[in-house]
Amino acid sequence: MFVSSKEMIRKAKAGGYAVPAFNAENMEMAQAIVAAAEEANSPVIIQTTSPTVKYFVPTMTRAIVEELASKAKVPVALHLDHCTSFDDVMVAIRAGYTSVMFDGSKLPFEENLRLTKQVVETARPMGVTVEAELGCVGGKEDNVSSEDIYTNVDEAKQFAEETGVDLLAIAIGTAHGFYKGEPKLDFDRIEAIRDVVEAPLVLHGGSGVPEASVKKSISLGMAKVNYATELRAAATKAVRAVLTDESVIDPKKYMGAAREAVKALCLEKIDFCGSRDKA
Repeated sequence: MFVSSKEMIRKAKAGGYAVPAFNAENMEMAQAIVAAAEEANSPVIIQTTSPTVKYFVPTMTRAIVEELASKAKVPVALHLDHCTSFDDVMVAIRAGYTSVMFDGSKLPFEENLRLTKQVVETARPMGVTVEAELGCVGGKEDNVSSEDIYTNVDEAKQFAEETGVDLLAIAIGTAHGFYKGEPKLDFDRIEAIRDVVEAPLVLHGGSGVPEASVKKSISLGMAKVNYATELRAAATKAVRAVLTDESVIDPKKYMGAAREAVKALCLEKIDFCGSRDKA
């Protein structure tokens, strides 16, 4: 059940739901994500950002996720999230990732288009799904910050057609990290881009977006929804709670608590995405 994300997301687009994509920082988070997907009978994507793979190296990540997927009854994909380097994308592909995101959103349009097309042409013969981003999702992407730059509808059409990208992340008012208030999403922009772009659309910055807004975004064309910050926070909160007892010294105890907290949150987000019983 270790698969590419392309077909599961195309199926989601056709079925009017989204595939949840959860960022994992370590083995326990990966275990939690797969356990939640199994319990809910949901397809799932496990993601790592480029800074994360410097800690949780690609070959190790692939080995852990592939092992978990081999025992799962639901499809599991492994995705490299927000990678700005062509060389690092190739490292992930060689390590066995089934899906990659080349993020050239901070580059000039023509440069983003050229490099994304190069990634697609290299990855596609190997059966690897390619996601790209046009416009910049606001907030903090690990060590990269940016202001919101909304995706232009005409540019989205040209970009998707000329690159042949499998998935397109668009900027519609979400941000990475926690929100200070409720995000105001440009739903009309989602619909307009959906009408001119064949590739399924991706919602980044899902952490903290209210359930109603997630569901409306999905109804208008989003077929993949990313979650990262909330999972990190849930894991950390659970560890801190266990470690109030200074007699606890076994990492299995506090990391086990983190795993259960992440699993519970993933189950909630699976229901937000409508992917329960869609495996």
